[in-house]
Amino acid sequence: MGRESHYTSTKPRVFVRGLEGKYNLKEELKRLRSLPRVIRGDEIKFMDGPQSFSKHFVEPVDGMTQTLHIHLEEYAPGGTNQKHGHVNEAAFYILDGKGYEIHDTIRYDWEAGDVAIVHNNCVHQHFNADKYKPARALVIKTKPMYLFMNMLFQKNVVARPTEPTPEGRGFEPRHYEDNFNHLDD
Repeated sequence: MGRESHYTSTKPRVFVRGLEGKYNLKEELKRLRSLPRVIRGDEIKFMDGPQSFSKHFVEPVDGMTQTLHIHLEEYAPGGTNQKHGHVNEAAFYILDGKGYEIHDTIRYDWEAGDVAIVHNNCVHQHFNADKYKPARALVIKTKPMYLFMNMLFQKNVVARPTEPTPEGRGFEPRHYEDNFNHLDD
């Protein structure tokens, strides 16, 4: 008789291990209250590239929040990012452009105004479908919570592209954009 699969098991499971360590609520609140409450986006530049760029507003390493990781992604014309997977889920609010995701080999198309959800443990990749215009997404993740619970596992399946697409040669992300309406000309 074979072993039961994790997907079909009827046995009770423990999802969270014991969490322990030094934690003083009074000190933590004092620390959190001493941090800025407004993050100036124009003071943060995009990094990475040449096909996908990231601008991290709040991330686990800065200790600004205990549960959220928030960043802006900009995909160059025809650009993509690395194919990867992680335990934490993510929501991509599409600010402009149109593109698609590949989640566990299934394609999901998106455009400005949509929200693309990346579920836990999903191998995925993001693509800008327009070869001539960039696309942008505001990304909200629960990554710090997973780090705190020692449950964060990530893996790249295919590395981030190191060369621009032919149409994206010379593309620079919109570091200091002043038109936040993204209206087509």
